[in-house]
Amino acid sequence: MKKIVCIVMALVLALSMSSVAFAEGETYKVGICNYVDDASLNQIVENIQNQLTAIGEEKGVTFEISYDNCNGDAAVMDQIIQNFIADGVDLMVGVATPVAMQMQAATEDIPVIFSAVSDPESAGLVESNEHPGANITGTSDFLDTNAVMNLIFAADPEADLIGLLYDVGQDSSTTPIAAAKEYLDAKGVAYKEYNGTTVPEVQLAVDSLIADGVDAVFTPSDNTIMTAELSVYEALAEAGIPHYTGADSFALNGAFLGYGVDYANLGVETANMVAQVLLDGADPAELPVMTFDNGTATINTDVCEQITGKTFDELAELFADLCTAVKPIETAEEFGEAAE
Repeated sequence: MKKIVCIVMALVLALSMSSVAFAEGETYKVGICNYVDDASLNQIVENIQNQLTAIGEEKGVTFEISYDNCNGDAAVMDQIIQNFIADGVDLMVGVATPVAMQMQAATEDIPVIFSAVSDPESAGLVESNEHPGANITGTSDFLDTNAVMNLIFAADPEADLIGLLYDVGQDSSTTPIAAAKEYLDAKGVAYKEYNGTTVPEVQLAVDSLIADGVDAVFTPSDNTIMTAELSVYEALAEAGIPHYTGADSFALNGAFLGYGVDYANLGVETANMVAQVLLDGADPAELPVMTFDNGTATINTDVCEQITGKTFDELAELFADLCTAVKPIETAEEFGEAAE
């Protein structure tokens, strides 16, 4: 009987130890690197930080966060990551695909949680979304390109030339642009590609697509174009060309419509995955990549009538069956500055 009691007590102790992988009062060092300064990515970082603070208070632990932004500079990005490693961080968070890829290349030992990676499998970050297979996993803002295309033709069934505006160097654009071409080819609608890697190049690309008289423009969750949106939205609005994009931050910065995930929630869930790894002992190799419902369309109410001749309410009714939600937003630089 004593033997059985001892075995039971040992099992209980083992289970309790496996369920709690942290001690109250412990400090965890987390390094967060952001790819560029834009509304969506900044919103993610803010929500990661806030959620980690909340989790720390709840669990009685401290997350010591080191944050930096490489502003799209690969050399700066590498230096930031090497600084994190030298500082002995317990985990790194890479916001956007290029940062995640650089963190993956930099370490096989330190856990990495990525955020806002559009296609982790195609980028080679994970073996599969279900079983990442190494020290890296995270949250994805995968875009349902066909859903955006459906919105374009719901608003303008006669559209016969679509502009595809993106940065060829952005991995987040590769898969959705290919999907857009496949959709348009099947529909028999012409398209033309316009590219830029800097804000001035994007401005020139927009000048070209306006001159070509495209009926609508599609951009995925491309950080280069996102950074340039405030510089080009007025020209597109004056030309009456709707810009359909892969994130609500584009609409915040003046684009006609942004379609995709809730980036605030994506940041919260990224922080929750950090806690799963550091506090609960979850193995990134077996922690599935988290994906989200892409069903929310955000329409910029400052430009929608100028561009389409329709009010927000008319557009919301038109798009109702194609989205889980249609939301209004006003033009601003950052979230929290606009009345939603």
